[in-house]
Formats: sequence, C-alpha cells, structure tokens
Amino acid sequence: MSGMELRKFVAPECVFGVDARLLVASYASKLGARKALVVTDPGVIAMGWARDVTAQLTAAGVPFAVFDSVTPNPRAEEVALGADVYRAEDCNCIIAVGGGSPMDCAKGIGIVTTNNLPILEFEGVDQVTHPIPPLICIPTTGGSSADVSQFAIIEDIRRRVKVAIISKAIVPDVSLIDPVTLTSMSSELSADTGLDALTHAIEAYVSNAQSAITDPLALHAIRLISAYLPATISERGEVKYRAQIAVACMDAGLAFSNAGLGLVHAMAHSLGGLLDTAHGRSNALLLPHVVNYNYPYAEERFRTIGEAMGLNMGGLSSEHALKELLSGLAALREAVGVFGGLRQQGVREADIPALAENAMEDPDIATNPRIPTVREIEEVYERAL
Repeated sequence: MSGMELRKFVAPECVFGVDARLLVASYASKLGARKALVVTDPGVIAMGWARDVTAQLTAAGVPFAVFDSVTPNPRAEEVALGADVYRAEDCNCIIAVGGGSPMDCAKGIGIVTTNNLPILEFEGVDQVTHPIPPLICIPTTGGSSADVSQFAIIEDIRRRVKVAIISKAIVPDVSLIDPVTLTSMSSELSADTGLDALTHAIEAYVSNAQSAITDPLALHAIRLISAYLPATISERGEVKYRAQIAVACMDAGLAFSNAGLGLVHAMAHSLGGLLDTAHGRSNALLLPHVVNYNYPYAEERFRTIGEAMGLNMGGLSSEHALKELLSGLAALREAVGVFGGLRQQGVREADIPALAENAMEDPDIATNPRIPTVREIEEVYERAL
C-alpha cells in the first residue's frame, strides 16, 4: 500500500446538482438514442422521478419504452425480461432511474442484449467481452453508487446466491446525480443506503487494491457521511444535507469501483442471495464485526478512518483505538435508527454454514485486507447475530 503500485481508474461522465435529472433528453440525444429503454421500479414511478424523465424525453422527441418489473434484489429472470423488451421495442440506449436495483438490472439488460448470453454467464471479473449500449443512470438513493461503478449484482434464485459481475464494460456513460431525488427516501432507506455508502468507503480505503487516487475519495466520503447522514434523517426534506450525501455516495462509489470492496460486501451478498435481506441494512449490521476482524491487518488505515469520522484517535493504544472506532460506528448507526443484529433480519444460526460457504466464493473477498477461512467467516456471522 505504498501508493506507487500500478493502478487504473475508470469513471463515467458525472453531472451533479439540483435538477440534473432534467438533462436526460439532452444526453440521450448526444449518445445517439433512437429509442431508449427506461428501467425503473414501481416505487420510483410512485415518487414521480420516472415521470420527470419520460416527460423530458417526450418534450425532446426521444421515443422510449418503460421496463419497471424490477424487485429490490434484481433477479436474472428480470434481466431476461428487460432484454426481451429492449429487443422487441428496437431500443439502442438504456436509461436507469432508481436505486441500485434498477441500475444493476439496466446493466444486466445491456450485457445480455450485446453479448447474447444469459446474464449469469458473466459472473466474476472481466467476463463481459462486448460493450453494452449507451447507459445513462439517474440515482434516486444515496448509497448504491451503481451509477458510477463497474459492478452489477444480480440474484440467482436457483442457487440462492447474489452474483457479482465486475467489468469496465458496464461503467455507465453518464451519471446525472440530482440530490432532489433523495428527498423522497424514507428515514429507514436513508439510513440503510447511507451506511452502505460508508461501507463502500471504508472497504475501499483498507482494500489491498487501494491507490493514491482512491484514498482521498474514500476519506472524503467518510467525512461527509459521518457529519451529515443523521441530519438527512432528522430533516428529511433539506436538499442541502441530501447534496452532501449524494457527493459522498459518488466519491465512495468511484473509490470502491476502482479499489474493490471486502468481506462486509461478500457476507452481505450471501445474506441477500439466501434470505433476500436488504443489502444496505446487512452491510450496516456486519460492518463493525468485519472491522474488528480486519483491524490487525490494516491498523493505521483504520486509525485514519476514525479520524475522518471525527474521532480522537491520537495517542491511543492499538486496543483503545479499535474500541474508539467501534464506538464511533455504533454511535453513528444508532443516530440514524439502526439497532439490533442479523437475528432481527431473519438470520438463524442454522443458516450460517451455507452463508459462509457462499460468502467465501464472492469475488469481493479478493481485495479484503485479510483473507479469511470459511470458519472465520462463520464466526463473524455468529458475532453479528
């Protein structure tokens, strides 16, 4: 982690600010959209954000079709249905409006339509051989960062696992980051997605693939989330606080997309695949236990994380610095209304062996600062119950 290793950095064009979503037709035209497939979900439609986008397309004379059959953990079958709609409607561009689920589904649709194989064939790193169609993302949650990343997570309901697809071929062309859309999130969703973004930043900063490019982004995200996430819960409609979280989400996403993630996400993906748990909440509940497990292997970096959170880490022994960091994480989690453990999410002790086996197969393990055994993963799950 000297900062001198060879590293690459990929990112979409990002447009940030109030009403950025309203630029969608201009960008669709610039990307040569003959007809766009708008990928969204029923919740986003109910909030009016998808209507804002389609109204702009209509006004600009850009034809479109809508695919909204997307569930919170997007499934391979949903990707296949979306790809069928894309082909039947003769689209040549994709616009994703929503949180991580519509954006991941949109990436999957893009992969299938240009590579002509079922989405689960692309599991792993750099398996996508042909570029996807032009993709514009408009995120409506402050956490997933799918709008800036080279990751897509798709559920295989047959195997009951979440499949990670990682490829620079699925980095969106444009991300229109509009903090106004975040004001429609519930307090629970704000907390879960915000803590997901915090997890992105922390895992990217201690990743064994971090770099001098990703470190400042990760630390900036940690500072912003620690300072502003509670205010987005107590003053939900304040765009100024949502804007800070939107920036943090973008920074954390650019960091982890290029530095990788770690054991928290591997374990959370396993939970989502087996038990259909909410991804952000799973990350929030697992994070302190994985920090405790990883701490001896990246102590100085965890101390820096504590400082970025506003904690006083100076002069503390190794043991006391860890306690201060864990206390700070617990305080932030409680400040945004997240309590309890995995048991409250429906996890049973009997589930742990299968969860650990699946987590061990997740590609995010490769960039964790400490490579675990299956038994060690089981022990982390046990402590998180």
